[in-house]
Amino acid sequence: MDRLSNTVRPYAWGSTTAIPALLGTAPTGEPQAEMWMGAHPGAPSRIVRPTTTTVATTATAQTELPLTDVIAADPEGELGAATVARFGPRLPFLLKLLAAGAPLSLQVHPDLDQARKGYADEEARGVPIDAPHRTYKDANHKPELICALSPFDGLCGFRRPTEAADAMEALGVDSLKPYVDLLRAHPEEAALREVLTAILGADPAEMAGTVAEAATAAERLGGAHAPYARIAHNYPGDPGVLAAMLLNYVQLQPGEALFLGAGVPHAYLDGLGVEIMANSDNVLRCGLTAKHIDVPELLRIVRFEATEPGVLRPEASPSGEERYETPVDEFALSRYTLASGAAPADLTAPTPQILLCTAGAVRVGELDLAPGQSVYVPATEAVEAAGSGTLFRATVAP
Repeated sequence: MDRLSNTVRPYAWGSTTAIPALLGTAPTGEPQAEMWMGAHPGAPSRIVRPTTTTVATTATAQTELPLTDVIAADPEGELGAATVARFGPRLPFLLKLLAAGAPLSLQVHPDLDQARKGYADEEARGVPIDAPHRTYKDANHKPELICALSPFDGLCGFRRPTEAADAMEALGVDSLKPYVDLLRAHPEEAALREVLTAILGADPAEMAGTVAEAATAAERLGGAHAPYARIAHNYPGDPGVLAAMLLNYVQLQPGEALFLGAGVPHAYLDGLGVEIMANSDNVLRCGLTAKHIDVPELLRIVRFEATEPGVLRPEASPSGEERYETPVDEFALSRYTLASGAAPADLTAPTPQILLCTAGAVRVGELDLAPGQSVYVPATEAVEAAGSGTLFRATVAP
């Protein structure tokens, strides 16, 4: 197994304090939004492996290598033959520490078939992969799971149109009345589709005025409207503020999680969590961003149905593993709460793993982990964990 050195991404919405507090380091004053653990080509983790210094001798040196290069050199040895057969010669998941200090963009992800077709279409049309208006960066879907380490606020899935209508009407903004009427006058799917289409297609100058009025009213009302006032403070005039009012507001407590499947609009607002996802960059945005919004494709991808946000809690097993059950193959996330003096937990698996300590002091094999530290374990390598603390385990679903 290998200790991981990981990159922290400084996205503007990131908290300046949450990740430093977990790591026990001093804040820099800059946002620290995400710490990536895995083999994503944009910021692969790094490990130290011995390498031969000359052909003529067996002398070795310790060399830091990107995990992408290590896996590419021996995919079956690192990932296991079964993982390579299912997903190809790449680690199929990405693990993150995510620290939101301000709302992220309102977004949705395609399913696997949509991603494959969308990617092939843009490739055939010659859209550069780094073009700002490019929608599909790869041919993979991007289901994801966020597990709260602190109280964590977010938006997840459409709420009942009548509930959204009530929330908008309470603001007392005349220019919102057409949306209120639409939400009450049509069947559920049609109501949500028509209102989101109208919000994203409205004149930007007129919409900025409506959003400003709505934000002032939301701040005055407080209570259930307070999250939207906070969103508007970070994204003044953005139509995504009104789109956010169509969604369920969710508050997670530490240990609780949300699974975000294809077509489900969502945004994270505030808090620290462990996030795991399929290794993809496919994001379609629908507000709270200055980036490109592909409205026609977005409306094709979004699932226009009201849903209750399903808050997940880990399911315990006799081995002490607490697993978050999800309907995807690329990843599985579980948690171990280790107690001093207890027998070591056997984590040996036929799949690759990343183990992340989030509390206490944990010993994995011969490596000691403090909060925020992680290790990579190749498939089939024997590994045990002990100590007093919390350890998250990311691997491939069986």
